[in-house]
Amino acid sequence: MFIVIAFMLFGGIIGYFLRKKELGNIPKIITLLIWLLLFLLGAEVGSNSDIVAGLPTIGKEALIITTAAVLGSAAMALLLWKLIKKGKR
Repeated sequence: MFIVIAFMLFGGIIGYFLRKKELGNIPKIITLLIWLLLFLLGAEVGSNSDIVAGLPTIGKEALIITTAAVLGSAAMALLLWKLIKKGKR
């Protein structure tokens, strides 16, 4: 855990000193590394028999939570929008 925090801190410090330099292809490299990490995460999850056996239950719970979060966010955004429009009148 401390190693991860140290790497993040070190990266932040390096980024602070390099913030004015044009780093060219860094965003493309970061995107490729994120894709690689997601692939490796999927491979790790797929190789874990406990997770694969529990996918139907996990999937249902994830669908319910996601649906509730999206509907709640949309409802609150609509409410906020109406309050803002009402205040402009």
